[in-house]
Amino acid sequence: MGSQAGKHPVRGILAGAIGGVVAAWVMNQFTTGAGPKLQEALQSDEENKELHEQREQQKEDPQPDATMKAADALVNTVTRGEHLSWAAKQTGGPLVHYSFGALMGGVYGGLAEYLPAVRSGFGLTFGGVLFAGADLLAVPALNLSGSPKDASAASYATPAAAHLLYGATTELVRRTVRRLI
Repeated sequence: MGSQAGKHPVRGILAGAIGGVVAAWVMNQFTTGAGPKLQEALQSDEENKELHEQREQQKEDPQPDATMKAADALVNTVTRGEHLSWAAKQTGGPLVHYSFGALMGGVYGGLAEYLPAVRSGFGLTFGGVLFAGADLLAVPALNLSGSPKDASAASYATPAAAHLLYGATTELVRRTVRRLI
């Protein structure tokens, strides 16, 4: 394993955290680029019509996404009642996303040092588990999004693919960094 022999949890966590930040950036690029095209290709004409209407409504009346809501909830908890402005939510949302990406990557990197099964599928299993745990369970449970029951399966194509891409990118970067440290 790289230039440093043996297992080393701190190096694994560091490599994974770096991988997680890079992967969060790649994930963002996908969700604003190819992701919406993938979703449209998988949906019916009626669903695409609804999606276009939702996008137009979002332009007129933007709503905070889950990361923006999480940033606001964090500030509200710490300050005991203060809320973020729209501009601060636009800054705070990405901070939450990249911090969570680094945290999950670090956990992955630490576990990957000792449990080879964690790396199965070149990070795709990790990405899939993260999608299920975060998007389908934790985010709705924390009231940061609606229930998965209320959305079509096709509407999850982009987030699921983005998380698989996150997992593979985290593993690629983790391996590369780990060889160097």
